[in-house]
Amino acid sequence: MSERAAPPGTLVLVRDLVNTLDVESGVDTLDTADVRARLGITGESAAQARELRESLRATLLAHAGHPPHREVTPLGELLARAPLVVTVDPVDGTAGLAPVDDGPLLSRVAAAVAEAVTSGTWDRLKACEAADCLWAYYDRSPAGRGRWCSMQVCGARAKMRRYRAKEA
Repeated sequence: MSERAAPPGTLVLVRDLVNTLDVESGVDTLDTADVRARLGITGESAAQARELRESLRATLLAHAGHPPHREVTPLGELLARAPLVVTVDPVDGTAGLAPVDDGPLLSRVAAAVAEAVTSGTWDRLKACEAADCLWAYYDRSPAGRGRWCSMQVCGARAKMRRYRAKEA
């Protein structure tokens, strides 16, 4: 739903995973072979991907100051299962974290979160506050107080609801 620009670096993977479920319509694109292939998962690992997706969504809601959408496995517990190693670039000496194994989605997400934490971008990845949306978006607003994935859709709906509630 979001018309916002893509998040920086590997946060695109996290955003794309969270946005595999359209909460409003109930369509879960993890059910499609194309999306599973793009994320590098199989039909057998789709259940773990869904668990990871919903834990990420709860965390992104917390980034926006909202309670979890439902009871989920804490993200820290899931990411603890994905071992990372410190890498050092031989040319410029920059250090980073990388998954021990690039294959599993959990390992790639853990590395993306680690990269975002060290670059200071993790807290700007949020979930839309609209209960019928919950889409992940990257908040580029100067104050970091974005509330909706789309001001034209979710923001406008919320403002109209508030206006109608005042009129009633």
